[in-house]
Amino acid sequence: MADGTVYLVGAGPGAPDLLTLRAARLLAAADIVFHDALVHPGTIALAERAEKVAVGKRHGEHSTAQAFINKRLVDAARKHRVVVRLKGGDPMLFGRAQEEIDALAVAGIACEVVPGITAALAASADLGISLTRRGMSRSVTFATPRVGRAEQPTDWIKPVLETDTAVLYMSAHEAQSIAAALIARGKPPGTPVAIVENASLPDVAHQITTLKALSTNGFRPLSAPVLLMIGAVYREALERPALHPYCSHQSHLSAA
Repeated sequence: MADGTVYLVGAGPGAPDLLTLRAARLLAAADIVFHDALVHPGTIALAERAEKVAVGKRHGEHSTAQAFINKRLVDAARKHRVVVRLKGGDPMLFGRAQEEIDALAVAGIACEVVPGITAALAASADLGISLTRRGMSRSVTFATPRVGRAEQPTDWIKPVLETDTAVLYMSAHEAQSIAAALIARGKPPGTPVAIVENASLPDVAHQITTLKALSTNGFRPLSAPVLLMIGAVYREALERPALHPYCSHQSHLSAA
């Protein structure tokens, strides 16, 4: 039998009904699915006939080594026709997709990427606040301060300082130090920050604060995915929350 194809599929931000039609079709046809830890159970359930293998990575918990995932994908493609690697959000944004694409290319395995909605877009939809705004925000930066083992740190602060709106992924556990670092590098302490947890899901929660308050008080990150969204586009929600009712609940940070 000829080798199968590995599909790197974006599971989106959480809600199963935000999957693309192509993603849903591939899940239904999959022989085996390797899925991230944070993929919604309802999304995984769409792969009714497939073997399901959890290969997720979680902060502070035991994670599956990337080299092992790469090998499993190659081995699966030697055995199955349709192999789905189901990744949270979009595979090509902070999803280590390139490592898997390269490993599959070396092994001579066909690979296709199926985009998904990244969490920043879902969080913006939940807030009802655009990442861009005429006369206020013409640039957007997606960044992460997270550094893997044996990796050199990068100056993620520089592009955040230079952009109009910034979205920080995988940053909840360092939120207080991140805010302090941005202020130390010249970001105004009063810069608004939107904290969005569980974007796109029924239990989504929002908090609107400032860099100063976040650097002083921090916040309690839960086990759910959290985004830090920074920029002037959130000032109206900070100063006039009644105009943005979706932003006003579950806020427990002082905006001092």
